[in-house]
Amino acid sequence: MKHLKYILPGLLILAMSCTKGYLDVNTDPNNPTTMAESKLLPKVQKSLADYLGFGEDGAGGFSYILSVYTHQVTVREYPDKYGAEGVNLNTAWNTIYSEVIRNCEEIISKSEESENTIYAGIAKILKAYTYSQLVDIFGDIPFSESNDYQGGAGFSAPVFDQGKDIYPQLFSLLDEGIADINNSAAENPNKPGTDDLIYGGKISSWENAANTIKLKLYNQIRLVQDVSGPVNELVSGGKLIGATDESFAFPYGTASSPNERSPFFADYYASQRSINISPWFYEIMKGYNMMDVNEMAEDFNVFSGIEDPRVPYYFFNQLAPDEPNVEGNPLEYRDGGFTSIVFGSVGVNRDKSHDKSATVTGIYPAGGRYDDGNGMDGKGVTAGSGTGAAPFRLLTYADRLFIEAELIQAGVIPGGAAAAKDKLEEALNAAIEQVDYVVGKAGTVNQSVPKLAGTDEAGDFIDAVVARFESSSAEKQMEIIMTQKWISMFGGNSVDAYNDYRRTNYPVIFDPNNPKMAPDKFFIPPVDGNIELDDDQDPIPVITSRSYPVSLPWSQRELELNRNAPAQKTPASFKIFWMN
Repeated sequence: MKHLKYILPGLLILAMSCTKGYLDVNTDPNNPTTMAESKLLPKVQKSLADYLGFGEDGAGGFSYILSVYTHQVTVREYPDKYGAEGVNLNTAWNTIYSEVIRNCEEIISKSEESENTIYAGIAKILKAYTYSQLVDIFGDIPFSESNDYQGGAGFSAPVFDQGKDIYPQLFSLLDEGIADINNSAAENPNKPGTDDLIYGGKISSWENAANTIKLKLYNQIRLVQDVSGPVNELVSGGKLIGATDESFAFPYGTASSPNERSPFFADYYASQRSINISPWFYEIMKGYNMMDVNEMAEDFNVFSGIEDPRVPYYFFNQLAPDEPNVEGNPLEYRDGGFTSIVFGSVGVNRDKSHDKSATVTGIYPAGGRYDDGNGMDGKGVTAGSGTGAAPFRLLTYADRLFIEAELIQAGVIPGGAAAAKDKLEEALNAAIEQVDYVVGKAGTVNQSVPKLAGTDEAGDFIDAVVARFESSSAEKQMEIIMTQKWISMFGGNSVDAYNDYRRTNYPVIFDPNNPKMAPDKFFIPPVDGNIELDDDQDPIPVITSRSYPVSLPWSQRELELNRNAPAQKTPASFKIFWMN
C-alpha cells in the first residue's frame, strides 16, 4: 500500500500531461468526421447524378432500371421482364441516403451555424429534389426520422412516412432554400464557386431551378389536387429555367483516373455491355408504321412517317448498313446498321455475343460517337472513341417547356390547343438545341459532328410534328406532347419519364403481354430493309410473368435491417399517391 500511494499520483500526473493530443492517435486525418461545405457540395452533386442516373458502373442507378421500364433501352439483366432484384437497387437506395441526403443535412447544419446561408439554401433545394424523386419512385420512404440515417447501414431505424405527407413539406423546403440563397442580411463568408459543379454558385440559376422543380412537382400532383393557382403564379413570375445552358444538369468530364466520365459511357465501351437500344424506341424515332403489316392492326406510332433527325446523335451503329455482324452470331433484331434485342425476349438469339456489332448509345446521351453511317470497320467502339463527358440532365429547359405544354393541354394553364401548340413548338426547338449543347459539352474524338439546330432537316421535323398535333384529337395531342418529351429525355433522368408514363399513360410503350404488340405485330425489318415481313421471318418470342410495376420495391437490405420498415410491397399494385 505504501508503494501504491506514490504510484497513483504519478499515474495521474502522467495522464494529465499526456491528455492534450495524446488520444489523437485514434484520429485518421484521411477520414475526417467533419468536412467543409465546399468539400461536401460536389460530393452531393456527383452522387445524386450517379445514382439517379446509371450508377458508377453504368448499370447501378435508378435510371438504369427505369429507362428499361419506359422502353428507351433493353437489357438482359433483372430489369428485363420488369424485375428489380439485385444489389444495385440496394446500393442506389443506400447511396442516395448516405451520400446525398445525409451530406445535405451536414451542409445545412454547418451553414446555418455560421450564417453561411447560400450553401444551406443550395443544400435544401438539392435535398427537396432528392426526396421528391424517392417518393416518386417508392411512395413511402424514411423522411421525418432520417436526419442521421445512413440508408440501410444499420445506424438507425426510421419510420416510413407516406408520400402524400412528404410532398407538401418539399414545397416548404424549396421555399426555404430560395430564401436562404437570397438572404443578403446573412454574412455568407464563403460563397460557393467552382465547388458548385452545377451552377458555379450563380444564385439566379439556383432560384430558377428551384422554381422549375416546384412547377414539376405541381404538375406531378395535378390529378389529385387543384394546382392551377401556384402553377400560374410560377409561370407568370418568370423565374424558371430560361435557356438550355441553364438546365439543371451535372457536368461529367473526360478524365479516366480518377474517373470523371458519365456512368452511361462506361457501358458504351464495355467488353460485355448491359445496355441495348430498345427497338420500340428506335422505330418510333425512325417514323416506322408499327403495326401488323399483314393484318393492318392498330398503329402504335403517333409519328408514323416522320423520321427524327436526332437518330444519328442518339445511337451509334458499330456496323455499316451492309456490313455483316462481326462476331458471326445470328442477330435478334436488325435494321440496316442498327442491331439490338427485344424486351422480354426468350428468342434463341437474345443472348448471343454481339459486343462489336450491337448499336450503342451515341454522343448525345453518353459522350460516345455521332453515327456517320460508316460503322467501326469491325473494330468496335473503345474508351478512346468517345469522351464520356456528356452531362447528366436532371431537369432541363426543354423539360420545363414540355411540362407547360402538358399543363396547357390539361387545362391547368389557360390558352387551349393553340397555346399548347405554340408551347410544344418551343419545346421541340429547345430539345433540338439541347442536342447541340450536349455535343458541345461532350466534345468529339477524331470526328466532326454537324450542328442540328437551325437546319432544314430539324425545321422540317418540327413542322411535321406540329402539323400532326394540329390535326389530332385532344387525347392524341397529349400523346404527342408526352412522346416527344420521352424522346427528349433519352439518357437523362428516367425517373421523370417513368413519372410521366404513370401519370398520363403516354407514351405508348411496348407491352409484351399485349398480343397486338408482339414483335411480329410491329415492324421487325429484315436486313435488306424491306418494310414487308418476309414469309420465312420467324417472330421473336417474348414473355414476362410480371405486370407493369407502378413503383419500385423497397431495398431488401433496408427491410432486413430496419425494424420499423414495412413488409415488402407488390410493385404492380402499390401506387404512388399522385396516381389517379
